Amino acid sequence: MTKSRKTGHLLTERINPRTARLDECSAEEIVGLILAEDGSISGAVEKEKDHIAAAVELIVERMGRGGRLIFIGAGTSGRLGVMEAAECPPTFGTDPSLIRAIIAGGRKAVWKSVEGAEDSTEEAKAELKKMGLNEADVLVGIAASATTPFVESALSYAEKKGSGRILVTCNKADSRVPDIVISLLVGPEAVVGSTRMKAGTATKMVLNMLTTGAMVKLGKTYGNLMIDVLPRSSKLRDRAKRIVMEIAGVDEQEAAELLKRSGWDVKTSVVMAKKGLSYKKAKDLLQKNNGFLRRALG
Repeated sequence: MTKSRKTGHLLTERINPRTARLDECSAEEIVGLILAEDGSISGAVEKEKDHIAAAVELIVERMGRGGRLIFIGAGTSGRLGVMEAAECPPTFGTDPSLIRAIIAGGRKAVWKSVEGAEDSTEEAKAELKKMGLNEADVLVGIAASATTPFVESALSYAEKKGSGRILVTCNKADSRVPDIVISLLVGPEAVVGSTRMKAGTATKMVLNMLTTGAMVKLGKTYGNLMIDVLPRSSKLRDRAKRIVMEIAGVDEQEAAELLKRSGWDVKTSVVMAKKGLSYKKAKDLLQKNNGFLRRALG
């Protein structure tokens, strides 16, 4: 039998007096009330900017050692982690094994709620063990309540392994297990306890900052251009051409030719154009500069 957890004291579980008559409102009034609640999100995130920046630095440092970034959570929190991990390869050209996600209840829980999965402590440890979690990795526990057993047990396991540990929550966290705690105190939800709302939005903002910040620091952008984009669709191929045109100062036809010669590798195409190098020499120059385009261009 699952052990009972008392959560009524949590900020995210409190009754919101501002939306207490929600069921009596018109559609327009409901939208207005939700918008008013959402107005507090950016302020709550901004208060944690130092912790978020520290988390980015931790991720960069561990990835520099060959480590991975792993998100873990249950329910909405788990789905947000899955979404973040899935969006990094097409945006930053990362190997799918570099940024991973674990959700309580497994793959099926992405689409359908798996009741009781968040209370499992053994599943989280088993998944991390199977993944080979080690001291070079960073585990980001995502738990609006800060007390989800699935996430707590994962962070405790990560501590034993010497992995970097970050907790993203929307309550105050007492645990000393994480290296960094990011507490997004957005307050009670418009619908009591529905943390897919303000808590989910705030959490997604932070996950965006963690991955984007780390990827920028690891040379995955040139300015604000996604130079490691994987152009596997017509939209992304068009974007790749525009990036090469912008950085290399060439026209569309030349950009297309460069990309074809480089196998649609944006960074290599730019180095070929700017330095007048062959594909192989351009690749070698990038490799010598650890993939940082700005360094390769001098």
